[in-house]
Amino acid sequence: MLTNELLVLHRRAVLDSVAAVDQVEVADLIRPTPCADWTLAELLAHMTVQHHGFAAAAEGNGADPEVWRVRPLGPDPVREYRAAADRVLAAFAAEGVPAREFALAEFGASFPAARAIGFHLIDYVVHGWDVARALGNPYRLAPELVEVSSRIAFAVPDDGDRRRSGAPFRPALAAEGGANGADLVVAGAIAALAGLTTRRTRSRGWDVFPGCGGSARCGRWGGRRAGRGNRGG
Repeated sequence: MLTNELLVLHRRAVLDSVAAVDQVEVADLIRPTPCADWTLAELLAHMTVQHHGFAAAAEGNGADPEVWRVRPLGPDPVREYRAAADRVLAAFAAEGVPAREFALAEFGASFPAARAIGFHLIDYVVHGWDVARALGNPYRLAPELVEVSSRIAFAVPDDGDRRRSGAPFRPALAAEGGANGADLVVAGAIAALAGLTTRRTRSRGWDVFPGCGGSARCGRWGGRRAGRGNRGG
């Protein structure tokens, strides 16, 4: 896929996450999320700083660990999140970005623009799902976003190497019947981003997709059973 096409879909994914976050009220910030041990406030703090980090990477400053440092939320976390999303979208849309290398301090490496944009796209497809699920709201993706997210999510081979001790990627998870496109992407996203920033486990009832087995390190996402109610969804 051409980087410019990817940028269009990336923008859609980020704006979908903004729409999910726009539903958050102050009282919701203490809610649990599918991310193990993270409240909604902690998830939003992570989502906000990652926008700033990737924006800095697009601007040539992603190797500085300080730009990735999570900071406490201010008095209006929803507004802060929108501002961070606006920043990363503007940074990615700047002239010359598709030809740049993105230094990502959290990875300790640099990546071509298309690959870095793909990382960020799928992260926010999944985190938008996280926020919606924490609030008990539906989360639907446009078909073209499901398609590109699935390609990114399943790009890492799901082989025996993922089962070795210390593997950076954990085995992909199978979604049960009734899962929508977003649920299926989350099930597969374990293939693309496992272990980057957090993890999902069976704790707090977020055991949506079978295959996690209750492990404390389920890969990045353990998920929930599509279509079943829980504390927020």
